[in-house]
Amino acid sequence: MSNVKNFGAIGDGKTDDTEAILHAIAESDQHLIFPQGTYVISKSIEIDLKDQGPLAISGDGGTARIVMKGAGPALKITGTHGGTGDPGTHSESVWKTERFPTISNLEIAGEHPQADGIYLTGTVQATISSVLIRKVRHGIHLHERNRNVLIDQCHIYFNTGVGIFMDQVNLHQIIISSNHVSYNRQGGIRIEGSEIRNLQITGNDIEYNNHAEHGTDPEPTAELFIDTTAEKASVAEITVASNTIQATPSPGGANIRIHDRNPEAISPGLWTITGNIIGNQVNNVHLVGCHGVVLSGNCIYSCENRNLLVEDSSMINVTGNNFRRHTARLGTGVRFENSTDCIVSACQVLDKAEEGQASGASLLELENCQRITISGSQFIDGVPVGIDVNDSSHVSINGCTISDRRADLKSTHAIRFRGKGIGNRLDANTITKTVETAVVIAETTEVKQ
Repeated sequence: MSNVKNFGAIGDGKTDDTEAILHAIAESDQHLIFPQGTYVISKSIEIDLKDQGPLAISGDGGTARIVMKGAGPALKITGTHGGTGDPGTHSESVWKTERFPTISNLEIAGEHPQADGIYLTGTVQATISSVLIRKVRHGIHLHERNRNVLIDQCHIYFNTGVGIFMDQVNLHQIIISSNHVSYNRQGGIRIEGSEIRNLQITGNDIEYNNHAEHGTDPEPTAELFIDTTAEKASVAEITVASNTIQATPSPGGANIRIHDRNPEAISPGLWTITGNIIGNQVNNVHLVGCHGVVLSGNCIYSCENRNLLVEDSSMINVTGNNFRRHTARLGTGVRFENSTDCIVSACQVLDKAEEGQASGASLLELENCQRITISGSQFIDGVPVGIDVNDSSHVSINGCTISDRRADLKSTHAIRFRGKGIGNRLDANTITKTVETAVVIAETTEVKQ
């Protein structure tokens, strides 16, 4: 192990230790130790793994701080891996000198508007653990090609850009677990223009990632923001499980937003979002142009617009979720627009406010949809309507309970079909009294009962 102070670093929070740290990397035994202290740097500590690896950088029990006073990443790790996760694609030189770079037990802070935390490119088996990154632009930035990345037990807090940014990256096999990712102005975890497979996001607290605490103008963002609309971009084989994902409502905001290409292209999909607490944004989960997403076993609460908004999507399976609001000033509800081949089953949608929502939204809305199955679910205290269907065909509603429990009824209808549609069906639903007719079917809509 090489102590950076043995190479001239001072760590007094005043002296520029950049050159001493670079000297330590060039001359060290590849395990660089930062003892207690504050190490000021004015440019990136660049580490070329083919020349300086294998590499470990660690602080002394989290007592060491690196302060970046220049533009760019505090730590920039560059490898040459051009293969996949398959061992047969690893060159012998990569396996000997570049595999498994680790960064642990450090704090990185920024004192420049373009300062970043950690930048990785061309790496294999990079592991970032027990690191605090704050007051930079992007916390952890993954770019170009990386494989088998682990990010765990980190605090990525109050940064002006993105907490964990996967930007124009070709990345397979990444696990993000047991982190706090909070108060990052441009999003918690954000993927743009990338090709990604095998991503697990589990056991994290991802909260308040918007402009509110930064005193800046709002911009659309999300705790988890996936945009694959760029040519050749795709994100698939993704698990988002057992996280707390919540915020304060911000204009154009969402807790989870996935914006994929048109589902007619049949993008890979293969997403599961399960067992999370998700709430308190304009839209809690917003899916656009998606194909093949399972949303199951989540508690999804309190929105300005919708708990779940699905647009231009197909093969969306929504099962076993609890949709509700926790405060009268916000709302609840699920809406599908221009979507096909979707299922809503074993869900509960509850509006607890006495007078209904200020938005006037029904609990479940289908607009211009095809082949939608709604089964075994409860829609309670909806105003004006429990299930509201417009210009949709081959919609099956079966085994559901649509109820207004209030002594002074507020629900105008339990189920309403409007516009044009064929092949719709109602079977074995339990419906209580409403202000007007419980089931309303337009003359232009075909519904079998």
